[in-house]
Amino acid sequence: MKYINAKELLPEWLLHIVQDYTQGEVVYIPRKETSRSGWGQVNGTRQKYTERNTEIIHLFQKGASMEQLSEQFHLSEHSIKKIVGQRDARHMDGSSRSEKTRKVKNA
Repeated sequence: MKYINAKELLPEWLLHIVQDYTQGEVVYIPRKETSRSGWGQVNGTRQKYTERNTEIIHLFQKGASMEQLSEQFHLSEHSIKKIVGQRDARHMDGSSRSEKTRKVKNA
């Protein structure tokens, strides 16, 4: 962001209107929302993380444990839990609720 003298930038009629509101101050004029790209859209980071997270969810649904996913993707187990959106879906020992339910039913 650089300083530009409004006298050099704005038409005289608009400068007079701005001077009705403020004089001699530095004013920041933000970009239009339509001209701003979202986070990670320009360099592909958002797409990369979306693909990674989709793979994590897929592997989790196929039976991978939080610990396995954590090691494979170099993330904390807490991060893996946030990605799959379920805190208690799997326990730290890697067994699923359905496995624990079957053990209880068979006992």
